[in-house]
Amino acid sequence: MSTDIADLPATPLPIPLTARRRDLALRIAVPFITVAVLVAVWGLFVKLSGVPPYILPGPAAVAGAFISDWGTLAPALWVTAKITFLSLMLALVGGVGFAIFLVQSRWIEIAFYPLAVILQVTPIVAISPLILIYAPSTQVALLICAFLVAFFPILSNMVQGLKSVDHNLINLFELYGASRWQTLLYLKLPAAQPYFMTGLRIGGGLALIAAVVAEFAAGSAGAGSGLAFRLLEAQYRMNIPRLFAALLMLSLLGVAIFAVTSFISWLSLHRWHESSLKREN
Repeated sequence: MSTDIADLPATPLPIPLTARRRDLALRIAVPFITVAVLVAVWGLFVKLSGVPPYILPGPAAVAGAFISDWGTLAPALWVTAKITFLSLMLALVGGVGFAIFLVQSRWIEIAFYPLAVILQVTPIVAISPLILIYAPSTQVALLICAFLVAFFPILSNMVQGLKSVDHNLINLFELYGASRWQTLLYLKLPAAQPYFMTGLRIGGGLALIAAVVAEFAAGSAGAGSGLAFRLLEAQYRMNIPRLFAALLMLSLLGVAIFAVTSFISWLSLHRWHESSLKREN
């Protein structure tokens, strides 16, 4: 019995190694070229328009402040990064754990999920004074504020992932006598992994934003302060090049967090999930 070639299932062809290297080179080069062009336009505008440095410093002045004020800005960067990553880790543990708790029963979800929504929709600036009063230290208060902001995206994505498992697979596990925890461990958690990775990427950026906003609200100052205080300090002293340098540090930290979380997501999903599989068009 002969089989027509057209009847065979279509399988994606593997992308050649040279094409993958070219694609990777373009993904790296194009953003750098775009940023370089924008910086060149910025410098040219400052030079031709004659804008004073205390209004808009040029790239050279910002780079000079970045180097000269490194001793002041680097410890602040470390404080902000530490609060960001600690709050993200706590949000991961709390979000995943609470999501598993919620999906165990429909009544549990109805009872407790609105509490998480209330925490999410309440502006962190509004509740930060209360957190500052009850927290044992300012650093703990900042950590709590950043945790509350990063917690809900991870929770909501994880709950959605755990509830989006194919019911036919759940019935199959029940047919073979799998326990609730076996179903959770071997079916629901792997199926929710793409949703978790989405929450991780969102939560990473929000944790950094919340750490900075919480420090603004707390008004913390001194040697143990983060980049938010250095931004305010530079603004009060009209040291605009240092302000831009601090903003550059925050941007680089945010890009690094996004890159790390995206790489973790790629490592977890690139071999099996449709969102990360590459096929040749």
